Amino acid sequence: MNLSEFQNKDVINIKDGKKIGNIIDCKVDLENGTIIGFIIEPIRGVFSFRGSNKIEIEYKNISKIGEDVILVNYYE
Repeated sequence: MNLSEFQNKDVINIKDGKKIGNIIDCKVDLENGTIIGFIIEPIRGVFSFRGSNKIEIEYKNISKIGEDVILVNYYE
């Protein structure tokens, strides 16, 4: 699976069912060539002027990768 295929999926927190955001990048273990995490750009409201804080989700916290969504265990 290519990174672009992950970027087209919504990232949903299984804790509360809310959309966290979308994947913008991934972290790779260069020695093994395995994905160790994803970088998520969180959803911002219309009037949100905060900086673009990015969320890092470790690969072990991904519960399911489906056709349209990625379900994760995310605790703020």
